[in-house]
Amino acid sequence: MTFDVAIIGGSFAGLSAALQLARARRSVAIFDSGLRRNRFAASSHGFLAQDGRAPEAIVADARAQLVAYPTVQWFDQPVSAVTGEADSFDLHVDGGQEAARRLVLAMGVADALPEIPGLADRWGRSVFHCPYCHGYELQQGRIGVIATSPVSLHQAQLLPEWGAVTFFLNSAMTLGEEDARGLAARGVTIEPTAIERIADTARVVLVDGRSLDFAGLFTASRTQPSSPLAAQLGCEHEEGPLGMFVKTGPMKDTSVPGVFACGDVARAAGNVAMAVGDGAMAGTAAHRSLLFGL
Repeated sequence: MTFDVAIIGGSFAGLSAALQLARARRSVAIFDSGLRRNRFAASSHGFLAQDGRAPEAIVADARAQLVAYPTVQWFDQPVSAVTGEADSFDLHVDGGQEAARRLVLAMGVADALPEIPGLADRWGRSVFHCPYCHGYELQQGRIGVIATSPVSLHQAQLLPEWGAVTFFLNSAMTLGEEDARGLAARGVTIEPTAIERIADTARVVLVDGRSLDFAGLFTASRTQPSSPLAAQLGCEHEEGPLGMFVKTGPMKDTSVPGVFACGDVARAAGNVAMAVGDGAMAGTAAHRSLLFGL
């Protein structure tokens, strides 16, 4: 069969898009690899009425509600390629292919982390990227910020809202006099010594032998779409402060007719609440394009 809309990605943005379409009684196929970006985090914060719940629990409830709609079909597999054009897209999956008139790209992004021993093992648990998502739970304890790029300066300036901050330059950036004065005004301690490894919960071990304990650490990862499908389709991208993302219009439409994008893959930065809002917009826009044309 040819689905009205195929959604690539079954996390927060994709589920939200699918719900709008299911409630319009449109046939929807959802393809999901199961690799949510926040799968490492024990709890999700900042999402209205779901604050503090485990991300997998929120997604499980949303999926159960969604697949109860008779026009929704779920595929627990990724899409390897997409060919065709609006009204006639072919999605290539393991064992065959499916067809759809419209596409919603909601596959999220992948994080490239600093190559510091011990950091990746603590990602989402005691090493974070979003203070609004995880800062409150640190209970105003000591916070370390590990520099990766100029955007780290913004993190270091922002995070004193949540605790006393030490900014580790770690040979990733050089501060100008104005930047140093701005950090001092925010009470930030600057540590120029390179990091050897991360130990225990959030202990920073420096190459000179010193070690500093923190309630939590923050760093700015580099992001890129977790799948090359948008590039393969020819969707225009933008370079943001954290990495590449798919460029969309106000209705989450991409530069390719019939293709919409939502969530982290279509934002310079975001969170769960923003992904859900983006998904709702993309789903309604895809539905309206079926009614009124592209």
